[in-house]
Amino acid sequence: MLLHRMNLTGTAGHVHMAFTDRHGGYGVGDYGSFNLALHVGDDSSAVAANRSLLSQALGLERVSFVQQVHGTAVHVVTTESLAQLSPGGGRPPSYVEADAQVTSCRDVGLAILVADCTPVLLAAPEEGIVAAVHAGRRGMLDGVVPATLRKMREHGATEVVAAIGPSIGPRRYEVPAAMRDEVAAVEPVTASVTRTGSPALDVAAGVAEQLVREGVSIAHWSDTCTSESPDLFSYRRDGTTGRFAGIVWLTTRSEATRPSA
Repeated sequence: MLLHRMNLTGTAGHVHMAFTDRHGGYGVGDYGSFNLALHVGDDSSAVAANRSLLSQALGLERVSFVQQVHGTAVHVVTTESLAQLSPGGGRPPSYVEADAQVTSCRDVGLAILVADCTPVLLAAPEEGIVAAVHAGRRGMLDGVVPATLRKMREHGATEVVAAIGPSIGPRRYEVPAAMRDEVAAVEPVTASVTRTGSPALDVAAGVAEQLVREGVSIAHWSDTCTSESPDLFSYRRDGTTGRFAGIVWLTTRSEATRPSA
């Protein structure tokens, strides 16, 4: 259920970060067994059950999901918008279109869904501000990570820490040479080759480069390739498949951290 989990503590409280896998939930076949996405063709009741399991495992009543569109919009979760969230991470009355979320609210998880794109979790533990970012090739190229950091800083964040989750690696992310050149013109570190020597991209490297330029320290960077790992969903590998998640949330400093699931 949980592939990786880490905790940070600052003046404002505890920050919790987690990345899920595809085990320990409901669902069969292409979506087995812990798909968290409602938009990929899976049975909605299985997805709802998986989201409920996730909330229970993390000790959260509310988890915020957004409609991801490979853009740069950043959704700010406020005390007012929390009222729209269904218990257990169910479908809200209407999804917000965004590829990143930011909040200073406690006890609400910010979730980003991926199946090859790069999930990035951000935290400013001293100020109590967290964010979750979906950075695919297009989003990375257009600057969704810097846009999210700007939003965090508008809300008072100073020193930011990042966790980069599993994504497709350059060994498997083959692209046309023209596309590699286009992306590398913006982020040169992304240019790579596959195992067979064909043009490829390293989107996670581009994300890391952007974080470093922004003065963010990288506390965790997964070296797991989604396309190579049977423990994770991969759209490139399977086509029809589910989505795993990166989730970040805040709790008050006086509260004991919950045990890992």
